[in-house]
Amino acid sequence: MSTANGLEHGARAVTPGWRVAPWPRRASHVVARNLVVYRRAWPVLVTGFAEPVFYLLGIGLGLGGLVGRLAFAGHELTYARFVAPGMLASAAMNGAILDSTYNLFFKLKVEKTYEAVLATPLSVPDVALGELGWAVMRGAAYSAAFLAVAAAMGLVGSAWALMCVPAATLVSFAFGAVGMLATSFMRSWQDLDSVTLALVPLFLFSGTFYPVGVYPSWLATIVGWTPLYQGVVLERGLQTGFVSLALVPRAAYLAALGALALGLATRRLRSFLAS
Repeated sequence: MSTANGLEHGARAVTPGWRVAPWPRRASHVVARNLVVYRRAWPVLVTGFAEPVFYLLGIGLGLGGLVGRLAFAGHELTYARFVAPGMLASAAMNGAILDSTYNLFFKLKVEKTYEAVLATPLSVPDVALGELGWAVMRGAAYSAAFLAVAAAMGLVGSAWALMCVPAATLVSFAFGAVGMLATSFMRSWQDLDSVTLALVPLFLFSGTFYPVGVYPSWLATIVGWTPLYQGVVLERGLQTGFVSLALVPRAAYLAALGALALGLATRRLRSFLAS
């Protein structure tokens, strides 16, 4: 028996190369599992979409009459049109981060889901790519639904808005990957409080509700490097139609952040899942 266990451990240690890199086809099985799980929990998904809509109605329209117009890219926007892209980017962030933190932690530490998954031909990179793919799908779905509501309210000013969902996918990719990486360091549910501690300032200070020009220069510089701010500016430019090449580096920032965090998260997950 000990020899068999040793051989099994050795086989895992010298896993063939085709098991090292993730394959989208294999990772899709992880996405399919999540679809089955959420088939009976669809109200949870709906609530995630409703929150930014309520913010838009309560703040964008409610306070809009008091705030008046705000400047963006040399143009003036109604407050509702200024806020709506920020809510869209926030919806992408929240949708992805929920699955890549709380839900991932539950499956990793409590339910031990991945121990069963890794008994199949799937590898740790497949699991990481599949979970991130699901998180991105959730964030993109929230954003697409929110964009439809914004369009119905007359808050979409250009055909460039069709690119808002691909841009939201980048936001979801970046935050989903960062969430996975952060979760790999968490040891208890209390550690997840740090997620809220990080998201609330991002949500409030990333140019979502007012231009960062109102901040002191040092704070505006810090905000200018945050991932949600990149998403807010990208979405605002596309949704209003004020598009320029300055948006390209912001998209590249999100893509690079997501790729780096995914690589590090996969390495972290492999260290204690494939042992």
